[in-house]
Amino acid sequence: MKFIVTGELGRLAKWLRIFGFDTAYVAGLVTPGSLIIQALRDERIILTRNHRLSRSSGARIILLESGSIKEQMQEVLQKLHLDLSPESMFIRCTVCNETLERSDKGSVKALVPEYVFKTQEDFFSCPKCRRVYWQGTHWGNIQETLKEIQA
Repeated sequence: MKFIVTGELGRLAKWLRIFGFDTAYVAGLVTPGSLIIQALRDERIILTRNHRLSRSSGARIILLESGSIKEQMQEVLQKLHLDLSPESMFIRCTVCNETLERSDKGSVKALVPEYVFKTQEDFFSCPKCRRVYWQGTHWGNIQETLKEIQA
């Protein structure tokens, strides 16, 4: 499932990417028409908190009511009948949405803190923005958030 998220839902875009969903984020001034065209062209569902935009037609638009990130995730999951899977987590760059690629440990030495390099074996990087990812302490925090969202 692919999404396009409007500017007021930037944190949601990041979390959708963490959970493995292909999520485009559109910040700034964008006309409803151009947003709908992009959603149709890319076969994406629009997620928004903008009531006026949600009344537009032509593309599938989900209006989210909550201001809480966890409740927003729950709304998306419920309205679209989706499940979150730990296996699909951390496959996308949280910054630019590209699919991550496994990286050789030696190739990231200069890009990560020394402690991380010494204590981690598995690294992934974004082919577009070159950000490097590894299974750090944030992994447990996100697993806990996953449990809360699914509760």
